[in-house]
Amino acid sequence: MSLEVKEVNTKKELKRFIKFPFKLYKSNPSYVTPLMDFEMSTLLKEKNPAFDHAEAKYWLAEKDGEVVGRIAAIVLEVELKEKSLVRFGWIDFIDDKEVSNLLLETAKKWGESKGAKAIHGPMGFTDLDFEGALIQGFDQIATQATIYNHPYYIDHFRDWNMEIAATWVELRGKAPEKNPEKVNRAVRIIKERFKVKVKEFKNTKEILKYAPGVFEVLNEAYKDLYGYIPLTQKQIDYYVEQYFGFIRKEFVCIIVNESDDVVGFALTLPSLSKAFQKAKGSLYPFGFIHVLKSFYYNDTADLFLIGVKPEYQKLGIHALIFDYLQKVYEKRGIKYMASGPMLESNNNVLNTWSEFEIDIGKIKRSCFIKHF
Repeated sequence: MSLEVKEVNTKKELKRFIKFPFKLYKSNPSYVTPLMDFEMSTLLKEKNPAFDHAEAKYWLAEKDGEVVGRIAAIVLEVELKEKSLVRFGWIDFIDDKEVSNLLLETAKKWGESKGAKAIHGPMGFTDLDFEGALIQGFDQIATQATIYNHPYYIDHFRDWNMEIAATWVELRGKAPEKNPEKVNRAVRIIKERFKVKVKEFKNTKEILKYAPGVFEVLNEAYKDLYGYIPLTQKQIDYYVEQYFGFIRKEFVCIIVNESDDVVGFALTLPSLSKAFQKAKGSLYPFGFIHVLKSFYYNDTADLFLIGVKPEYQKLGIHALIFDYLQKVYEKRGIKYMASGPMLESNNNVLNTWSEFEIDIGKIKRSCFIKHF
C-alpha cells in the first residue's frame, strides 16, 4: 500500500485532521473526545492570537486514501530565537513505525528549514494546549485538558531516537473530607500576618474583573517551567473568553492582597470528561445537555490550573486555596479530584500536596526531544 503525507490546507482537511483520533480511540474508555469548535479555534490562524508570534503546519498521513496518522509542527518566534526549537503536537498514528517516522521526519524537515536545531513535543502553542505524551496511567480516564495516547507511542518516539526532556505527574484520589491541622494552622496565620483573603463573588460576571489578573499571575508563576512561553495580552483576552464561559463561580478560588490584586488562584471545575465522551466532539444538538448535567451533578472535580505569585509562594498561600476548595467540594458533594500536569521536578508544588492522602504519580506524561 502507498503511504504519503499531505499538508492540511483547507478547513475540510483540518476537520479530518481533528477527527482522526476520534476513530483511532473509538470505544477506548480512557480517551476524552475534544470539542471540535475548541480545536478549530486553536488551530486556525484567524482565530488563535498565538499566530501573531508563531507559525504552524499540519499534515495527514494516508495509506490508499485512508488517514493513518497526523502531526502538527509549530514554531514560536521566541523559542526558535532563544533555543532553536521547533515543536510537534497533535500527533496520532496507527501502530506502524513507517507512519510515525514519516510524520516526525516531515515536521523535523520543516523545522530545520526555519532554523531549528531540535524538535520537542508533544506540545501546543501555549501551556494551556494539550502537551506531554502519556507514559504511565493508560487505564485512567483523561481530563478534558490532557492528552490520551496508546502505549505504543513511546516505543515509536524512542525508535526515532528521541529522549525525555521533561516529565509531568498528575494526582488522582479522594477529595479530603477535612484539611490537615497543618493547613488549618497556616490559614489562620496567613490571613492575619499577610493581609490576604479569598475573594467572594455573587455571580460569574464579577469574576471576569479578576480574570486578567489570574493570567498575569500564571505568567509570573510559570515563567521558569519547561516549555512555558508567557501569554500576550491578546492571548489572555482570548483565554478569558474561552475558559471563563466554562466555570462555576464557587469552583474558582481567587486570592487577593490589600490592594485587591490577584496573588493566587485555582481554576477548578466539575469533571467534564464523561460529558465530552458522550458529546463526541460537538455541543450540538445534544452534547450541551451532557455538559450541563456534569456541571451540576458530579462527584469529581478537575483542578485545571493553580498558581501563586512567586513572592507569595513561600508564605503558604496554597493553604488558603486548599482550605477553600475542601469546603466547597464537601458542600457540593465532590468526592474525587484530578489535577492537571505538574512538573515532576517542581518540588515546591508536589510537597504542598504531600499533606493530603492523595495519589501523585499514578499518571505520568513526558515531552520528548531530538537534536539534529
